[in-house]
Amino acid sequence: MTLPQILSVTVLVGMMGLFLWGRFRYDVVAVMALLAAVAAGIVAPEDAFTGFSDDIVIIVGSALVLSGAVQRSGVVERLMRLLQKRVTGVRSQLLLLSASVGFGSALVKNIGALAMMMPAAFQMAKKSNSSPSVFLMPMSFASLLGGLITLIGTSPNIIVSRVRAEMTGEPFGMFDYAPVGIGLTLVGLTFLFFGYRLLPADRRAAPTMGEALDVHDYATEAKIVEQSAPNGETVAEFIERHEHEVAITMFLRDGVRATPLPDTVLNAGDILILGGNPDSLERAIARDRLDFVGTSEAPESPEGEEIGVIEAVVAAGSALVGGTAGSLMLRQRYGINLIAVSRQGERIVRRMPNVVFRAGDVVVLQGPLGILPQTLNELGALPLAERELRLGSVRKGLLPIAVLAIAMAATAAGAVPVTIAFFAAAAAVVLFGALPVRDAYDHVEWPILIMLGALIPVSDTLRSTGVTEIIGQWLSATAATLPPWGAVALIMAAAMAVTPFLNNAATVLVMAPIAATFAGDLGLRPEAFLMATAVGAGCDFLTPIGHQCNTLVMGPGGYRFSDYARLGAPLSLIVLIVGPPLILWFWPVA
Repeated sequence: MTLPQILSVTVLVGMMGLFLWGRFRYDVVAVMALLAAVAAGIVAPEDAFTGFSDDIVIIVGSALVLSGAVQRSGVVERLMRLLQKRVTGVRSQLLLLSASVGFGSALVKNIGALAMMMPAAFQMAKKSNSSPSVFLMPMSFASLLGGLITLIGTSPNIIVSRVRAEMTGEPFGMFDYAPVGIGLTLVGLTFLFFGYRLLPADRRAAPTMGEALDVHDYATEAKIVEQSAPNGETVAEFIERHEHEVAITMFLRDGVRATPLPDTVLNAGDILILGGNPDSLERAIARDRLDFVGTSEAPESPEGEEIGVIEAVVAAGSALVGGTAGSLMLRQRYGINLIAVSRQGERIVRRMPNVVFRAGDVVVLQGPLGILPQTLNELGALPLAERELRLGSVRKGLLPIAVLAIAMAATAAGAVPVTIAFFAAAAAVVLFGALPVRDAYDHVEWPILIMLGALIPVSDTLRSTGVTEIIGQWLSATAATLPPWGAVALIMAAAMAVTPFLNNAATVLVMAPIAATFAGDLGLRPEAFLMATAVGAGCDFLTPIGHQCNTLVMGPGGYRFSDYARLGAPLSLIVLIVGPPLILWFWPVA
């Protein structure tokens, strides 16, 4: 080996060691590797930052923004609520959740699909009196399998498509992955349906700050309009339809307070005082198309200032104590709007402007995000531990789904490149208000993008210094006596072995050029080997660190490091057995 080749391998081995050690974050490790490669002279200074302009960085970032918009729309959530009424057993719930995440991962980034469905998993676990850990790891594994179905499902598919374009001039299309991905997803779901019992039954997550605070019985206000679902419905029917998660504590008709008896018929123009937890209230108001106090009376804000909500507790001595939102003129003097109130041991039956604040009340306030912290300080209210709260925000329903469908159709038809289609789609959901700008930035996983941008020139040193040719020749010699399926399995197993320690995107950046060289040395077409690389890199079922989906469920599921291998090792073996023949069936090597 030449000196540049030795330096290239040294940098990458050192990087893998740091990934395995876990002392530094993976994006920091990637930056360190880039600086080391520049210092060693194997990456030219003018090429050091070319990775940040690569198409993959744009596509991955845009896909995360789209996932956030789809998640916020609530469409998937509403669909799941309809289905879960008919699904009560743990196994059937597991299959429903895993299949939904799996096939949802074909449409949005797999971590986005998983994040969308996790609330449904907690709801189902509560109703079936089981631990969420029964569902979360199988859902994570299903999201990894489902990500194999389309180009945008997971980062390795995008990278492999780029490698094929460099080799043959033609990238993989949006649905070229589908035959193999769907087959592996179906096989994996079948295994998870029976194999979930391999997980320890006693895993429980530590209580969150929100659970410790136990703030759940909020009161808020909404008005029935002509197109609202409760128009003409009785109070009992309304409560039953919302599964007793939302109560009508009082309502006003023509300005007169009335008691909500079960057989009382609700009409357009009625003002409802609703009680329940924030998530249930938000779902009920959005699904029933009620005129919510948070949308009809939104406070004014400076041009371009984003409106948001914050949850706070009224402190003793606060300027709020003894006053009401109306008497204190919160909107006129402070530019904020009272959305909801929670009071320990008491159910609120007054309209929001007429609630007299007491010390200890928990309030949800809406206003320009730039002034809310200062306003809370002036009022003597203390913000609670940060947690997602969508009560008072506006949903755009089917708009994100429509934008995503248009982007996918445009790329599938070859009308526009994938980069342009998804960047434009991400911009559209922000411009149309389906995802606030602040939330769009929050949904982008910047460490992943930093890692990708830094590792692209580092991994390219394997090719530029000729290391990929050496490794490809070694693999060729190893597989010289193997049948084609054995050679494909070898590449898949190598990618699977590396991805728990290197991160799936980084694994493909390193392995895809090697697989392409490997195929060329054997005189075979590269597509099957590139597909095997994508499958192997996308299927990390052994650790919580190789893929962010596995990391995401570790805390909420209360899992230990060793739990992943208990369920993941058999699934990995199944993929290694089923994957190569399936790939060769659709992507012959000759």
